[in-house]
Amino acid sequence: MTYPRELKEYPQLQEKTYPFRLFFNQTLDTKVNQNILFLHWHEHFEIILMQEGRAVFHIDSQPYEAKQGDILFVPSGGLHVGYSMYNGDVRYVSIVIHSSLFNDWTHDPQHEKFVAPYLRNRFQFPVMPTDQDPAHSTYHSLLSAIIAEYQNKSAAYQLIIKNQLHLLFTLLARTFIPSQQAGKPNERISINRERFKPLLEHLEVHFADKITIEEAAKSVNLNPYHFCKTFKKLTGRTFVDYVNVCRMDEAERLLRETHLTVTEIAGMAGCDNPNYFTKLYKQYKGLTPSQARKQ
Repeated sequence: MTYPRELKEYPQLQEKTYPFRLFFNQTLDTKVNQNILFLHWHEHFEIILMQEGRAVFHIDSQPYEAKQGDILFVPSGGLHVGYSMYNGDVRYVSIVIHSSLFNDWTHDPQHEKFVAPYLRNRFQFPVMPTDQDPAHSTYHSLLSAIIAEYQNKSAAYQLIIKNQLHLLFTLLARTFIPSQQAGKPNERISINRERFKPLLEHLEVHFADKITIEEAAKSVNLNPYHFCKTFKKLTGRTFVDYVNVCRMDEAERLLRETHLTVTEIAGMAGCDNPNYFTKLYKQYKGLTPSQARKQ
């Protein structure tokens, strides 16, 4: 996997008529707490189906532990990141969907009643629906069928996938929309999420710059205590840990793709002291920069 240069992701989907795509993700020989999905967000819905391993996904400030067979629904615009929870291979499928996939259903009153409120972010599905209603595990067969259709690419597979996704959304809505309509409509825009996005985008690009916790907290109008607490909820890491991960991921890329010296790479990653850089790199990557370059 590669490290994204921007927090907002623009997934490359199949085609404009059928704006969806399946991504078959794998990270081999992971270590506990290793990134398997870097922090990002997009304007698409995402369904994550765990196929192997165990991981924790932080989605809009909440951690969700997932094992083989578990399914997570990431809302449109939601910040999400994932870390391995064990030593070994991790595999999962991401089904990414843009809401425009169902634009031609807007004249159907049942669609407008049940599915449209979710597409328009008035309500959102639970991230892990089976935690609230185990009966939803029976719908997992729909996702297996979608994956099979995508892999086989038989005639009209796009249309079949579209209809299966709409059926999945409808079945979920039939369960959850009555209670959500009875309460206050969900304002999908999380205050903390939107408040932190500019800072996170800045860190993704300017990770080598020196920035203190106090300065970062000030940029989002929080005191350092509440800043650290909120930052950990959003990203799953402390502020210092998050910056270090950004720096070491960039250092790993430079070691792999360039002929720069370790000292030069240390400076570009924001570490003025090469010895400290070596210690930090080994802490996060499990080997020294010199060993990494040889590999």
